[in-house]
Amino acid sequence: MKSTIIRSSILFSIIYFLIILLGCKDDINPEPTPEPPDPIDTTSHNDPVFEIPNTSDIIMYEINERAFSASGDFAGILNRLDSIKALSVNVIWLMPIHPIGEINSVNSPYSVKNYKEVNPEFGNLEDLQNLVEEAHNRGMAIILDWVANHTAWDNPWIQNKSWYTQDANGNIIHPLGTNWQDVADLNYSNAEMRLEMINAMKYWMLTADIDGFRCDAADFVPYSFWKQAIDSLLNIPDREIILLAEGARDDHFDAGFQMAFGWDFFNKNKNVFRNGHSAVGFYQTHQNEYNNIPDGRQILRFTSNHDECAWDDTPLGLFGGIEASMAAYVISAYMGGVPLIYNGQEVGCPIKLPFFSNSQINWTINPDMFQEYKRILGLRNSNAALRNGVLNAFSDNNIVAFKREASGNEVLVFVNTRNGTKTFELPSNIQNTTWKDAENGETITLNSSISFDAFEYFVFIK
Repeated sequence: MKSTIIRSSILFSIIYFLIILLGCKDDINPEPTPEPPDPIDTTSHNDPVFEIPNTSDIIMYEINERAFSASGDFAGILNRLDSIKALSVNVIWLMPIHPIGEINSVNSPYSVKNYKEVNPEFGNLEDLQNLVEEAHNRGMAIILDWVANHTAWDNPWIQNKSWYTQDANGNIIHPLGTNWQDVADLNYSNAEMRLEMINAMKYWMLTADIDGFRCDAADFVPYSFWKQAIDSLLNIPDREIILLAEGARDDHFDAGFQMAFGWDFFNKNKNVFRNGHSAVGFYQTHQNEYNNIPDGRQILRFTSNHDECAWDDTPLGLFGGIEASMAAYVISAYMGGVPLIYNGQEVGCPIKLPFFSNSQINWTINPDMFQEYKRILGLRNSNAALRNGVLNAFSDNNIVAFKREASGNEVLVFVNTRNGTKTFELPSNIQNTTWKDAENGETITLNSSISFDAFEYFVFIK
């Protein structure tokens, strides 16, 4: 969710702690939340149930419905499912699909007017069900962007005033510490509201076979709710679920999320390419993001998403052109974590893509970029070392260099982060070793050093 300010993980953390300090979302002594009999039939989903990928195997693709096609709807997505699948994608994240509020509106899809309805701009429930079925037929899961922190001012829930955060005068307020005037802040001390939110999440799993959720502004919502909601969703018989937290709190993993956003790694990537920071720090940033999270959990790695592309710049602008953006993506996709593609970056879309309005991607440009993304992600998909191998980094100030090993597979990755020629001295244990070039299949023997053109990268496999 983003109104007129740029969202970042730092902003999330500041606002979240401000919320806790001021007591607007009490996670210490919330009202009791007993689970009543569920009004939704939890055995009514379609068979056979789609088998979701292991978390470490996920390659995720985010879709901004308003930019993805000329029609800006589910049918436009359906027409390009094969192109998405060609990138080895196995999870599609749809930005919010719900009707948008009209009071104080900026036409943001993160202002949800009704949690159990489809925005007619995109189609209807049957259209969504058809899209999910066709994605499943191609081996791709679909998750929904879920906005749990707030609703539109004309959401029917607004009639239940106690479901919302109020000021000292009893007025419902927008989220504390933001200028998101188009939305009303939910009160997670209210047990009834919490159960209705969980009920709405179940609705999409059981009526449209949705495979999970990317949870917006997760840091703004108490741990106790996420734990309650995820436990309830996991109790649906014979269903698995994909859960991604847009947040920085460590307790998201304790609540049951499998993935969280890697903002620090993204910012490190930008600083190395744009501001000349040393490439040595990539490894430490990677390690810091994985410290103290449970085994099997993952960090989402990206060089673009809807917020960055709408409010900051495209990958071309963020990193310094086509070649630089590809080099940055190799680091993001191969050093560790779950790689994300935001629609349009695979063809080098040169314009910032809004999501408060429509602006169509031109899919005919830069076909070579599409093939390059296809190779990069195809190799990750087929090579266990790039998905979950042990990492050994030996970068210098300019060259990101690391080796990953798993299940008898070895991969060497070298990326020049500079807009100029560079030479990299190889570690002694890699000198005079023989590898295969992952791009062209040629066998090569590494000597004492490697020379690079501007933003050039090499991937070698055994």
